[in-house]
Amino acid sequence: MPNRPRVVVFDVVETLMSLEPLRHRFSDIGAPPELLERWFDRLLRDGMALTLAGDYEPFPKVAAAALRTLTRGAVSKDAVEHVLAGFAELPAHPDVEPALRLLAEHDVRVACLSNGAVRNTQDFLQRTGLTTYVEQILSVADVRSWKPPAQVYQYALQKAGCEPEQAALVAVHAFDCHGAHRAGLTTGWASRHEGHYAEIFAPADVVGSDLAEVAQRLMALPAGA
Repeated sequence: MPNRPRVVVFDVVETLMSLEPLRHRFSDIGAPPELLERWFDRLLRDGMALTLAGDYEPFPKVAAAALRTLTRGAVSKDAVEHVLAGFAELPAHPDVEPALRLLAEHDVRVACLSNGAVRNTQDFLQRTGLTTYVEQILSVADVRSWKPPAQVYQYALQKAGCEPEQAALVAVHAFDCHGAHRAGLTTGWASRHEGHYAEIFAPADVVGSDLAEVAQRLMALPAGA
């Protein structure tokens, strides 16, 4: 039985940050707006592939390469930059602030762990008024490995100064929860993005329809020793 966490680590892109406003930028460059989902899936795949091969490239470079590949090289450098510039305007999902507020009320420390850069997460939190809820902002760039290998979550534990059983990873991606589970963390999965938790991954300890419900269920777990 998992314990109520003292630290909750959140994934950022798609878990906290909505990509939906990028859709019109695809239209701006003459790409189908429905390409948004394929593009993000592709950049995650390519980032993971680099990690599996023992290499690393940062989020913006992988994102740009994925966009050029999916458009068969038909987009210009300016068009790629136009799409990626949209990250500076992305909002938080509506369930984010209630979830963070609930954790703050229970004196739970919060960290963010992103495949993106620390600065981008900082800007996002400031823009959306969420900075006061977050104690630490971490990036996989510091370990040069995209999620979900164990060393990424072990790095987050080290920075938070806690043991695996004292921490939880919350995400809308089942693969992220699986990686954190393998590293010994409690896991919380919100279904609002994927809708179905793939059976190939270790089950999440806590499941909710959104982040607020996940936070509530994490806080309902028994206190540890």
